[in-house]
Amino acid sequence: MSVADDKDILRLIELAKSEDFGQGDISSSLLEDPDQRATFHLIAKQRGVFAGREVAGAIFAAYGISVDMEWTASGVDGRRLDPVPSRLATVCGPLGAVLSAERVLLNFLQRLCGVATITRAFVDAVAGTDAAVYDTRKTTPGWRVLEKYAVRCGGGNNHRMGLYDAVLIKDNHLAGIGTTRLAHALFEMLSRLSMQGAKSPFIEIEADRVDQVKQFLKVVGIDAILLDNFSLDQLRDAVSLRDNLGLRGKVVLEASGGMTLKTVRPVAETGVDRISVGALTHSAVALDLSLDRV
Repeated sequence: MSVADDKDILRLIELAKSEDFGQGDISSSLLEDPDQRATFHLIAKQRGVFAGREVAGAIFAAYGISVDMEWTASGVDGRRLDPVPSRLATVCGPLGAVLSAERVLLNFLQRLCGVATITRAFVDAVAGTDAAVYDTRKTTPGWRVLEKYAVRCGGGNNHRMGLYDAVLIKDNHLAGIGTTRLAHALFEMLSRLSMQGAKSPFIEIEADRVDQVKQFLKVVGIDAILLDNFSLDQLRDAVSLRDNLGLRGKVVLEASGGMTLKTVRPVAETGVDRISVGALTHSAVALDLSLDRV
């Protein structure tokens, strides 16, 4: 299913339209013939990775516009935009209506391209290692489905969508429990999950220290351990602990905490399986796009 079919995304588009369009586009109403057909080029003016093709049509539809969109080879989700400027699509439609939708269209596409671009940079930074790049829940409110879609366009992977679809027991869930009691406490928590009849595609536990990792590895049923703000030496120690127990391929180790393009490669080289990067969504910079009348 296309992300453009998601009811929450359609509501988001309607909200963006209402915010910008209000009771009507005063400027476009001054045109001599706002219904005349006009042609525009959607242009990428900055290098990056494209994302947003799936929502462009839905944005125009929200304005009740019948447009013809002809995408170029550059206008494909996940395609690198280089060299620039690069034409992404040709849009033909009623002049006034296309002008009314222009800003909302660009706001969506520029944001999604920005997320895809920074994601690709992180993916490229760990290329050749066994580590995969994952996103987090540090998303723009209301934009989670779209931003996670853009992460996929950039070659990244999606972590859980929200609190409702997977188990991630974090440090605050375990606060006040002594290290020697951690394994037993987790066993009891996972037993409650079973008694509730709840299902989770994976069960992940956050560790702050290597001694916690040692305890977590004793618990049957844990799929992944999140190594939060570990030093490189601590990451290597955690990987050795896991591997020496014969649990490689059975328990995933995921590094997290303040990842940057400078630090992510050394982290990947410690042998962890996954690296979660909040910056993919909370620090993405919009890519420069324009819609130019021909």
